Amino acid sequence: MSGHSKWANIKTRKEAMDKKKGKVFSKMAKIIEIAARKGGDPGMNPTLRLTIENARSVNMPNDNIERAIKKGTGEDKEGGQLEEMTYEAYGPNGTPLIIEVITDNKNRTISEIKHILNEHGGKLAETGGVRYLFDRTEGEWKPKYSIDITDENLKQQLEKLFGELDDNDDVNEIYSNVNL
Repeated sequence: MSGHSKWANIKTRKEAMDKKKGKVFSKMAKIIEIAARKGGDPGMNPTLRLTIENARSVNMPNDNIERAIKKGTGEDKEGGQLEEMTYEAYGPNGTPLIIEVITDNKNRTISEIKHILNEHGGKLAETGGVRYLFDRTEGEWKPKYSIDITDENLKQQLEKLFGELDDNDDVNEIYSNVNL
């Protein structure tokens, strides 16, 4: 017998899956809370209706959805006030990035984003320094032109940067003009 326990393996995998689910639920709750500010009735608020559908598609519990709606409408005063913010940045090799965040502490969030960018050869850009390369259509940032990345080293750097940004609880969306 090798000393490995089947239960220990299952437990480890389950903990990892639960952690991933928790991050997804946390991000979805923030999006629902922001959408609910325009009204807590999904019948009258199409943005809220869409975010609830997205939350249900990832099996988010109804209790969590209702709690997020109450926070957004102001019924539940618990926790800080969430803010939506958009940061412009350059990744490795000057790759343009638009990073959308939802946060209750913008100082913490900007510090974390700066740290992640610095670790991966990137930096924050001035307002308007990257935005002109994108068009805003149906709530998303679409690049005016795309670049194919063939350098494997640069691909790996960008994938690590995108992964670490995505792992940050406050980062909602990341937009770039690169094709990996």
